[in-house]
Amino acid sequence: MYNGLYITATSQRNGKSAIALGMMQLLSRALRNVAIFRPIISEPQLDDLDPDINLMLEYFKINMEYADTFAYTYTEAREIINQGSRNLLVENILHKYKKLLGAHDFVLCIGTDFLGKDPVLEFELNVEIAANLGCPVILVTTGERKTADEVHESLQLVMDALAQYSVDVIATIINMAALTQTELDELRQHFGRGESAPLLYAVPDEPIIGKPTMLDVQKVVGGEVLFGHNRMDALVDDYLVAAMHVDHVLQYIAKNQLVISPGDRTDVLLAAIASRLSSSMPDIAGVLLTGGLRPPAEVCSLIEGWTGSPLPIVLTRHHTYKTILALREIYSVIEPGDIRKINTMLGLFERYVNGKEIANRLNTKRSSRMTPMMFEFNLIERAKSARMRIVLPEGTEDRILQATDILLRREVAEIILLGDTGAISQKAHTLGLNVSRAILIDPVKSPKFDEYVQSYFEFRKSKGVTLEQARDAMTDATYFATMMVKKNDADGMVSGSVNTTAHTIRPAFEFIKTKPGCSVVSSVFLMCLKNRVLVFGDCAVNPNPTAQQLAEIAIASARTAKIFDIEPRVAMLSYSTGTSGKGADVDIVVEATKIAQQLAPGLAIEGPLQYDAAIDPTVAKTKLPDSKVAGRATVFIFPDLNTGNNTYKAVQRAAQALAIGPVLQGLNKPVNDLSRGCTVADIVNTVAITAVQAAAEKSAEKTDE
Repeated sequence: MYNGLYITATSQRNGKSAIALGMMQLLSRALRNVAIFRPIISEPQLDDLDPDINLMLEYFKINMEYADTFAYTYTEAREIINQGSRNLLVENILHKYKKLLGAHDFVLCIGTDFLGKDPVLEFELNVEIAANLGCPVILVTTGERKTADEVHESLQLVMDALAQYSVDVIATIINMAALTQTELDELRQHFGRGESAPLLYAVPDEPIIGKPTMLDVQKVVGGEVLFGHNRMDALVDDYLVAAMHVDHVLQYIAKNQLVISPGDRTDVLLAAIASRLSSSMPDIAGVLLTGGLRPPAEVCSLIEGWTGSPLPIVLTRHHTYKTILALREIYSVIEPGDIRKINTMLGLFERYVNGKEIANRLNTKRSSRMTPMMFEFNLIERAKSARMRIVLPEGTEDRILQATDILLRREVAEIILLGDTGAISQKAHTLGLNVSRAILIDPVKSPKFDEYVQSYFEFRKSKGVTLEQARDAMTDATYFATMMVKKNDADGMVSGSVNTTAHTIRPAFEFIKTKPGCSVVSSVFLMCLKNRVLVFGDCAVNPNPTAQQLAEIAIASARTAKIFDIEPRVAMLSYSTGTSGKGADVDIVVEATKIAQQLAPGLAIEGPLQYDAAIDPTVAKTKLPDSKVAGRATVFIFPDLNTGNNTYKAVQRAAQALAIGPVLQGLNKPVNDLSRGCTVADIVNTVAITAVQAAAEKSAEKTDE
């Protein structure tokens, strides 16, 4: 089931607070420990708390520190985005969200208030955050003063915009709607096709919820309550600027009106109070005195003499025109103590929104959708929990040092750097990096140098290697690092930012060797698309694998997928699907599929399949309708290196996918190769992958014992 939910509006003042309140009550009835989280809040006024957060914390008695309930203010978020660090913003939000998940059963997230200048970009930011948190979404849109056709048009625009994002929209709620049941049914018929289509509800307008109270008035004008403290919940429908003679003012008085007058107009003030006491006059909401002009002491004494003061009277320092401008920006904020509004909102939600339907959607199996940032975050978190020792033999390379600084700060792994220790320290200092917690080893000066030389000699003497040649080999940092892994002095190795692939993996071939039952070392790329992660293999090592080797690559790739929590459904790729084509290239895939099915009978594997039939459910229904893999494949095995390498690069560029790898598989110990054009982020990811592989190896060893 899902353990989070993201509520976002499509523009400002759509009443998402009311929907969030209803959802929190629904969740609190079923779950013991629900957290509230707003990734980005509006700017706080003085020492005020965010109203949505404050309402949830107080009304539902949620035991959370206020600082844990949000990540950024809108200004902070905007500054980070303007600096070109949008990914950093989302990553930090994701980190804070995951921390809440670790301490709570469920996290209810509320999106931004749309008070910025660009609602389209703000909507996209909310959807991007929801996608990276892995939360399903409830959309709140407004039906205020809209016909059914206008609601239909605005919903269509929103749905079209959402199509490119990897989010599950479980419900759309049209708030403040004036739709007939027939119109609502027509909307549901249009937008609700299919089992996974969003639920659609319409909640009618309730004026009480949107109307400001006298307390809202007092806050927006920075006023002081002079009288009527116990009546500040009075609702305000309209404003009357009392700038004329008092007898004319009385002609304009209306129910629930706020009378605005300069503070020195004692006559207007007394007339307003008298009207409130008169049974022949409408009941006004209150009086707002402007200019900072406090009524004379004699008048105040007179008012105090009226029992309980019949209506609230507020004084603001602003002059009348500035006061009116301030009131134009007023927006009703629901206070935790405003039981009337809260109960009204909860009643509307329970009547017009089917909580059981939403709960059922939340209780269904979690979507397999995963964004690149989610994958990277989970990868880093898994590596951190394992704290493996990863050796980097290219210790003086700038990018390696920059990555080491990041890896140590984030506690991803224990890092061992090889090379001239003085040179490593000096270069790190020059680059302004902190690698003090890394273990620095000069291979030639290491106390284990002679032991490693002897071990290498023993491993390779049958191949004609002499002791002197073994000594020369161990002076090479890559050979030394690989021996550290072999001797369990390190859990994994990452190299290749400077060295070639052949130089990186040759030592592993020589004495780490392949796993039992595996005759070939291969590689995969973890392809992080917008909404899922796929495994492509082999795209880096074997030019023309045999049928036996293809079968082993498929099985090894499926195991790698499992290590990274990807359910393996293996597609053996060819230019033919099923029996549609013939030729030697198809035959080898047919044979490889049969071998793999025999070696791993419990593995979901199908071949030959064309790429479109493997990935697209619609195409799969036509070409291979009864397949358990076609249209749902997660692991794609290419018939040769030429096809695999070109395809992964094409997908990487055309789909703007993040390609992590190559990840080597089939070795007894984890050793991974970097591209010489790798970025610092690539190095960080590869180290994390190696750490996760190492942890999986150790876990398997314990299981075997």
